Amino acid sequence: MATYINGNAVRVGFLIRYKNEIYRVLTTEVQKPGKGPSYLQAKLRNIIQGNQTEIRFRSDERVERIAMEQHEMEFLYEDPSGYFFMNTETYDQMSLEKEVVADAVKYLTPNLKVHVEFFEGKPLNVLLPKVVELKIIDTEPPLRGATASGSGKPAKCETGLSVNVPNFIEVGQVVRVDTEEGKYLERAK
Repeated sequence: MATYINGNAVRVGFLIRYKNEIYRVLTTEVQKPGKGPSYLQAKLRNIIQGNQTEIRFRSDERVERIAMEQHEMEFLYEDPSGYFFMNTETYDQMSLEKEVVADAVKYLTPNLKVHVEFFEGKPLNVLLPKVVELKIIDTEPPLRGATASGSGKPAKCETGLSVNVPNFIEVGQVVRVDTEEGKYLERAK
């Protein structure tokens, strides 16, 4: 059963069907021209093809919102055939292609719990937790007397992600990283 919303109710993160294609809403902005009614300008990414487009939705326009099924899954490992996850309820294992995992690969460590979105039984997206803990594998040595203030230094994490960390962070330490912005938050306890 389809769920329809008004054009002005489209929000970031929603999955919608537009011209028989499925899109994820990346950004939205309400535009109020001097004349005429306001509209919602949205940037969308096609879930299947990966291309982006911008669309204007009138407030009285009906937009089909797609219901996604989500399952909590645990990342197990990666090999040349894909990224392997285990459903935490059924213990079923599945391999996801790089296109589905996308940018989440920069944060995946063994045993990390994520949510995988499915549409009609097909995995489409990996949703990360807001914060992950990653081990620093390469950075400059700490500066004597360095404090939390200052410009920081680049550091490479165990997943290959590069983040800017404070000068006192050393190789081997574990840091907390914001997955939405890819930024260092704090040293893990």
